[in-house]
Amino acid sequence: MTATCMDEYRRWGDLAVMDPDLAKELADMSEPQIEDAFYKDLSFGTGGLRGVIGAGTNRINVYTVAKASQGLSDYLVKRFGKNASVCIGFDSRIKSELFAKTAAAVFAANGVAVHLWPRLEPVPALSFSVRRLKASAGVMITASHNPSKYNGYKVYGADGCQITTRAAASILYQIEKLDIFSDVNFGNFDEAFASGAIDHVPEEVLTDYIGEIKRQSVLFGEDVPRDAAIVYSPLNGAGLEPVTRVLSEAGYANVTVVEEQRLPDGNFPTCPYPNPEVREAMELGIEYARRTGADLFLATDPDCDRIGAAVKDGEGGYRLLTGNETGILLLDYVCSQRTRAGYMPDDPVMIKTIVTTDLAERIAKDYDVSTINVLTGFKFIGEQIGFLESRGMVSRFVFGFEESYGYLTGPYVRDKDAACAAMLISEMYCYYASMGMTLPERLEELYEKYGFCLDTLFSYEFEGEAGVMKMQAIMDRLRRKAGPAEAGFEVADFAGKKIVKVFDYLRGIDGLPTSDVIKYMLEGDCSVVVRPSGTEPKLKVYLSVSAQDRDEASRTAEAIKARIEEFFR
Repeated sequence: MTATCMDEYRRWGDLAVMDPDLAKELADMSEPQIEDAFYKDLSFGTGGLRGVIGAGTNRINVYTVAKASQGLSDYLVKRFGKNASVCIGFDSRIKSELFAKTAAAVFAANGVAVHLWPRLEPVPALSFSVRRLKASAGVMITASHNPSKYNGYKVYGADGCQITTRAAASILYQIEKLDIFSDVNFGNFDEAFASGAIDHVPEEVLTDYIGEIKRQSVLFGEDVPRDAAIVYSPLNGAGLEPVTRVLSEAGYANVTVVEEQRLPDGNFPTCPYPNPEVREAMELGIEYARRTGADLFLATDPDCDRIGAAVKDGEGGYRLLTGNETGILLLDYVCSQRTRAGYMPDDPVMIKTIVTTDLAERIAKDYDVSTINVLTGFKFIGEQIGFLESRGMVSRFVFGFEESYGYLTGPYVRDKDAACAAMLISEMYCYYASMGMTLPERLEELYEKYGFCLDTLFSYEFEGEAGVMKMQAIMDRLRRKAGPAEAGFEVADFAGKKIVKVFDYLRGIDGLPTSDVIKYMLEGDCSVVVRPSGTEPKLKVYLSVSAQDRDEASRTAEAIKARIEEFFR
């Protein structure tokens, strides 16, 4: 362990007195724990901060939150002067409300007006409030779908979109100038609230947000029975109020909430990994659906921006739809309904991330909808919507989605919105049911028309400083060795699928920011994307395999996966 780590550890022992939990944790730390907690500062980037809750510079706690808030305050005051303001939201995670109030006190102490949501609300509600209240920025305390030991600090710009590369770099510059103890104006929350420097987001903002969601319906007056039996779980997060309210006001009366997962609980006792992408998080809700005979099960992650869905499989069980499957169903549904009713705009646009299924582009093209591909992260989808708005063309946007269960159909927010997706999935289910068709049957129709495509994600954990170095070595090896044969690479195919083209986003492509991502286009409409996660110590591999049927696609995907894993050795 370095002397610098030990010196900072001792300084925290003397000065970190705001949260009693930190003092106890510091006193109990072993040398390896000290090194891991203090060997670096928690990274601040386009996703803000995200890390394990606890003591240390590499952890999220009241001090790292306060330091980030001081840096963001300095940035806002430089840009907006005395008119600087910020909206703050929080979800159900451990210490989320404490971190929200800590941030609010710092902003207020620096002359930044604060609009604080009075109770936990979803990420998209925070995005909406920034635009609705014309705030200079937004902060959401959440770690999205990460395990319970995590929390985070997402930053939004005045456009309601998560900050992208340039703004993040400017804010980081301000943060890095600060000493975590002596340069932060911590303020006092109660005094600032009493003085009016901090106020609550008005209730009508939530009502307006719900109203905008309901306007995203694409039934366009068509009388479709909304009688689906729906089971819903907020996974102990922030989705209960907005999702149940949207469904109720949109006419879906037969909704059962998973009782064990109804109330906010940052420990997530029945779903330790509260991610609708993970089957274990969905099991309790599926059991509810079995017992009640429900038509549809929906679950939103803790900050209610992602949604998972399960439907009857026709064999007495329930089938979980993947994020890509739900995405192509919604894309096709939105486009077909708009086309049928004559509400498709001129020169329509669909926006997706580069790791999202390639099949979406084929569907969009069939409806004469252009596709914009962006880097991983919904903030880049929000950014593109902003570009359209700046040119007076925001009406061109019809749908945006990412494979990690995030969807958006309108420009009223600039982040994925699970409350809106819950309404649209329910509506889509009822629409096809009125035609005597299930969602799996509609999915098979799409595969028959556009070709079968299997999209899979594999994640590999690399913990600690050594893990970061290992991931970088793997990315370096891929860049050096894998590529088309005619370009002289040692590895010219993955499991017999010839590498046709390589997109190295670290070099910048199509005007996108540089990013440590490699995409290999393979023969036969297949692709491989490899990237380190921006929020977890993981390397992610995305496979998109077109084939005659699922069995052939699965065999091909397993063979490609095994070949990629050889680069991990």
